[in-house]
Amino acid sequence: MLKIYHHPQCKKSRAGLQFLKDSGSAFEVVEYIRNPLTEKEMEVLLVKLNRKPADMVRTQEEYFKQNLKGKNFEDHEWVKIILQNPRLLHRPIVEGRYRAVIGDPVENIEPLLK
Repeated sequence: MLKIYHHPQCKKSRAGLQFLKDSGSAFEVVEYIRNPLTEKEMEVLLVKLNRKPADMVRTQEEYFKQNLKGKNFEDHEWVKIILQNPRLLHRPIVEGRYRAVIGDPVENIEPLLK
């Protein structure tokens, strides 16, 4: 079963959720702002996404602009920063058994449905 890491206030996240609903696939919704990810969950997602933690940061967020822009961090530091500030995480993320994708644009989700 698929899992979508979703933030209801985000337009792109709502579009990803609707895409999954329209697909008829079974999935679980994780509102990661209300129920923050653990460090282990984040590490598993990064492996499935094949991305570095810094690639997962939303640079348009005010927190990033005021506190992080122009600074360099190690991967483990980025993970802790994202976990402490979950709004920084790109969304939506759709996770399958072996792979995950960022669902923006929603067409990125299609390969997980097969």
